[in-house]
Amino acid sequence: MPASIAGTVVARNVVVPRRHPGRWLAVLLLAVIAVQAAHAVAMNPNFHWDVYVKYLFWPQVIRGVGWTLLITVVAMTVAIVVAGLLVIMRDSDNPILRGLAYAWVWFFRGTPIYTQLLFWGLFAVLFPRLSLSIPCGPEIAGIEARYLVTPAMAAILGLGFNDSAYLTEIFRSGFGSIDRGQTEAAQAIGMRPGRIWWRILMPQAMRVIIPPTGNETIGMLKMTSLVLAVPFTLDLTFATNAIANRLYLPIPLLMVSGTWYLAITSILMVGQHYLERHFGKGVSVHPARAE
Repeated sequence: MPASIAGTVVARNVVVPRRHPGRWLAVLLLAVIAVQAAHAVAMNPNFHWDVYVKYLFWPQVIRGVGWTLLITVVAMTVAIVVAGLLVIMRDSDNPILRGLAYAWVWFFRGTPIYTQLLFWGLFAVLFPRLSLSIPCGPEIAGIEARYLVTPAMAAILGLGFNDSAYLTEIFRSGFGSIDRGQTEAAQAIGMRPGRIWWRILMPQAMRVIIPPTGNETIGMLKMTSLVLAVPFTLDLTFATNAIANRLYLPIPLLMVSGTWYLAITSILMVGQHYLERHFGKGVSVHPARAE
């Protein structure tokens, strides 16, 4: 075949990428809408941007951010520990332990978090004194409930116990996704239970557990805005509301709290991404896409 004809055949077989004019039109339309919306918000004097900038790093607001982070971390730790115990109880051969774990999950998933926080705030009214005593006998030791269950402690317990019910189901689904044959094979070669747990079960379960647990952590962060029900008055939402009530300008202070929640949530999402990538080593998490 002459070279000119061969070149013509090859040229005819060149794959031309498919054009997508609809995509570019959609991008252009969305860009126009976004620019108009940004301009409308930026130029609107009712947002009081000067007040927003002034109070974004106000000491009272920064202190509220610190307390919000502290409550989130401690409450999430409580939730994870309690959920781990509940998972063990649910898998126990003891029907009483299984029943107690099921009742815990049923109760805390079935009642609103705000109602639970209200009850924690009234704990010292319901039980004024906590004591250890011999049944039908004298008291050995005791303490006033208001000294033990402080507003901060009530907020942590309320949020932590509530979220533990949801984390229990997440953990169960994570460990339930692992084929039982892997445990049996590890036992057959003489691996100890602790080593099986850490070397075989945990890495695989974490791939399933981390994404929903990350969502629960972000949800916990935002649920701290409800601790006023306890009442706890040092969190970010209360701090910005107090300033807004003093200035009679709720909108800029709402934007201040929203900005901080967005910033913290963004950091948590980045951390979740790296955790997922760490435990997903050797596993393809992105399915092949058909062109």
